Amino acid sequence: MATSDGTRVKVAVVGLGRFGRLHSLTVAGLAEADLVGVVARRSESVEALQEELPDVPGWIDLEVALSECDAEAWVVASTTASHVPITRRLLEAGKTVLLEKPISEDLEEAMSLESLVAEGSANLMIGHILLFNSEFRQIRSEASARGPISHIDCVRHRPASIVKDFAGENPLHAAMVHDLYMVQVLVDRAEPSEVSCQYHRTSDGEIDLALAQLSWENGPLVSLAASYLTPAGMPPRGIDRMEVFGEGWAARAEANPRPLEVWGEQAEWPMALEIRTDPEGATGMLAEELRCLCRVARGEQVVPLGATFADAIQVQQWMNRLTAAAGPSQ
Repeated sequence: MATSDGTRVKVAVVGLGRFGRLHSLTVAGLAEADLVGVVARRSESVEALQEELPDVPGWIDLEVALSECDAEAWVVASTTASHVPITRRLLEAGKTVLLEKPISEDLEEAMSLESLVAEGSANLMIGHILLFNSEFRQIRSEASARGPISHIDCVRHRPASIVKDFAGENPLHAAMVHDLYMVQVLVDRAEPSEVSCQYHRTSDGEIDLALAQLSWENGPLVSLAASYLTPAGMPPRGIDRMEVFGEGWAARAEANPRPLEVWGEQAEWPMALEIRTDPEGATGMLAEELRCLCRVARGEQVVPLGATFADAIQVQQWMNRLTAAAGPSQ
């Protein structure tokens, strides 16, 4: 299946870390798209990707790539520190961009892109695959059909090893942000009237748990937990759960790990996320996000709720409020 005019959208990917590689493999598996280039900082990264996708050209210089690659849509999956300068250059070149979140670690730097963002964020889509997760999409449908939400409860627990492997990484910023985007969609971008946040620390003073509460006047009460607490015997990417309650109804989604378990010498959870990049085609939430990018690039769809530039700025502002409410991180 191609786009409505019968042609494939030409897509390039900047950044070839774990997620950039997944983007590349997924684009290559879409009927709607052609992966026409990849860009990385190191030639070794390009060469490693070309072992899997040998016909895809690669560059280590964005300016050279822009002059030689005819991609109309670009995925930016590079390091967060490079997000704004790379995205600025692509927007200046008239490209449609899918930018992995966060836009920046700094709100002011993120806002510096505002003058380049088209109306409705038509040229800049923020990457947030959970908006395209099948269970979350069904929760949105249920909430729309069944009535107002009274309470949302989200938990996102990650391995305890992260505390040592990535010292100083705050679960509020690294994990809870995903749930904030989903809450934003469920409350239709309404601003919370009150927020609060608390941390739990290890004996070494590292943050291993963040608890947050948000409330809306005449609206839902929301509680969120994000941690680095799961032991080695649990699924390797931890667990995610969302519960939503309304008057006379409730819904629960447990999206990570996927409901597939394998037992041998020990239990395994082989599908943490709804992402598959099989040679016969890509499926799952990343594929749906990139299909959406193809439609956005051709003007066939507006950027969806939760994925616009303004949405990303709003969630980053929520993060700042929660961080301030929690007190010093050190």
